[in-house]
Amino acid sequence: MTNKFTNNLIKETSPYLLQHAHNPVQWEAWHPEVLQRAQEENKLLLISIGYAACHWCHVMEHECFENEEVAQTMNAHFINIKIDREERPDIDHIYMDALQMMTGSGGWPLNIVALPDGRPFWGATYVKKEAWIQVLQQLQTLYESDPAKIKGYAENMEHGLREINAITTPENPHLLKTSDITQIVNDWSNYFDTFLGGYKRAPKFMMPVNMNFLLHYGVLQKDANIQEYVHTTLTRMAWGGIFDHVGGGFSRYSVDTKWHVPHFEKMLYDNGQLISLYAKGYAATGNGLYKSTVQKTVAFLEEELLHENGAFYSSLDADSLTDNGELVEGAYYVWQEKQLQELLTDDFEIFKAYFNINSYGFWEEDHYVLIRDGKHTDLAEQLQMTEAALTEKIEHCLQVLQKERSKRKPPRLDDKILTSWNGLALKGLTDAYKFLGTHRYLVLANNLANFILNNLIQEDGSLFHNFKNGKASITAFLEDYATVVQGFLGLYEVTGQEQWLQESVGLTDYVLNHFSDRETGLFFFTSDTDEKLIRRTLEVADNVIPSSNSIMAQNLFLLSKYYPENGYQQRFERMLASMDTAIKKNPQSHANWLQLALLHQEHFYEIAIVGDNSAEIREILQKNYLPNVIFATSKGKSKLPLLKDRHVDQKTLIYTCQNGACQLPTESTKTVLELLNV
Repeated sequence: MTNKFTNNLIKETSPYLLQHAHNPVQWEAWHPEVLQRAQEENKLLLISIGYAACHWCHVMEHECFENEEVAQTMNAHFINIKIDREERPDIDHIYMDALQMMTGSGGWPLNIVALPDGRPFWGATYVKKEAWIQVLQQLQTLYESDPAKIKGYAENMEHGLREINAITTPENPHLLKTSDITQIVNDWSNYFDTFLGGYKRAPKFMMPVNMNFLLHYGVLQKDANIQEYVHTTLTRMAWGGIFDHVGGGFSRYSVDTKWHVPHFEKMLYDNGQLISLYAKGYAATGNGLYKSTVQKTVAFLEEELLHENGAFYSSLDADSLTDNGELVEGAYYVWQEKQLQELLTDDFEIFKAYFNINSYGFWEEDHYVLIRDGKHTDLAEQLQMTEAALTEKIEHCLQVLQKERSKRKPPRLDDKILTSWNGLALKGLTDAYKFLGTHRYLVLANNLANFILNNLIQEDGSLFHNFKNGKASITAFLEDYATVVQGFLGLYEVTGQEQWLQESVGLTDYVLNHFSDRETGLFFFTSDTDEKLIRRTLEVADNVIPSSNSIMAQNLFLLSKYYPENGYQQRFERMLASMDTAIKKNPQSHANWLQLALLHQEHFYEIAIVGDNSAEIREILQKNYLPNVIFATSKGKSKLPLLKDRHVDQKTLIYTCQNGACQLPTESTKTVLELLNV
């Protein structure tokens, strides 16, 4: 039994939990024995959920959890549990739903008061000190004077939490047709900000899952308006302050409509997805801005988040220390005009025009966030410079600023390694290599994949969710399997190494055996071997990260092309049918499902390349944006269905197939691209 009179977070490895390890609050991490103690002592649970890069989590910690008076109230009446939402998304899903049911909105820090068995009855986000003490005292008094009232409310909440997550399969389910998708996109486009990109509102989240689908749809359907909207969004994000022009990489979201002032934390999951998206954008357009955005974002991951073992850390904090030792949001990233003048001297005026050191780029308190607002070519003409000369000047200025910025106190690093986010990074790196051809990206991808293989896959075929200090401790969730399978499939496509295909099959089969919901064909977020919570969540809505179910459904679609006899097609079709009503009702939250429907309805091709030159031919073909194509390659003989019995000595043959039925083989990449209408 843990000592209830101490703060036990010092025993944890999560950087977020360790940030709270010296609070006077008697914090515990979420463990079954802690919940058991709460029931034995009949004490309410006070559950506080956040993450290391969360600005308002830090504010509430300073105002409340570091305060002796607050701690006295919390310790006297509650079992206090701190949760890192990134380590325990299974718990976060449930209590975030509860908060949204109670208040109509959500966010972090997420504070919940629950019965000793974990059923919630009160919740809030950030609360000031005096209000926090008052509400906790009132809740404890009510629990003592009228426990039946609280229990009744908790029972209703439990019922509501199950209902809100239920998926009702349509009576006559059908799969979305292209005409349905077109109508959905047309209706959805009413919300698009066609001038600045994203939606017509603030704050603005980048939503790479939405842009990925719309890029695919726009190119496949030759919809010029959708393509223009996607490229406006990608351009404005890359120009904006949300992108770190000095050090590379994207922050989590913009607080304004023009992508200018970010909420400064940098997350691995955003950057992994955006590398993939911009690489695809580059393949579709040849736009040099997209290429440089990929290059700078990969460089950021490598320089700031890469562990020596090949995996990537989770995030950088929004807050950093000023010269006065004060922890301030964005302090590491912003500039004053006087600083820039002193550092850049004769180049300042050019830099000022390029990055809007004026009213457009002004933030607050004499600080500027670098933002572009025009094409490189137009500014070169305006400044009467060649494009090459302007590029050289700006790159030199950014190097000067990077050297100067390195003297500042950097943001805090969340150095835990999360399997799911590394899966997203793996897919980003494989796409970066596929479309840019930079060998270093393949090296990074291989190192990461081998780390996962050697450290996160257990003997029974299951995964771990986390890794820190040489140890994995939390069993994996559906998001971990889905993103790793997606990453391994991407790595197979760019290497032809069948090991990664086989690993994908093994992990997928584990999911089928341990995560399946028999009623809907979807997958639960937790395994049937995990501890029992209030409910087994079905995560289906796509958000800043695609839902684990939609990624898994797309994985099954791709695997059905490689292994048509394994029943994968029937499973993803059943999943898609179960989601029919939800997709039509709220397409903005189901873009990855829409992409699956598009893949399923439109022409889809399997390209099989067999022979000594298969790698070279694969690289030529893969540089094109081909969202409706998968590749299978081999130098010699292979038992893979797409490659079997197709090897011919001294020739490299390319087979263009649909559902296993192939055109006559050719040795010409030009012929293949013509067949694909490229």
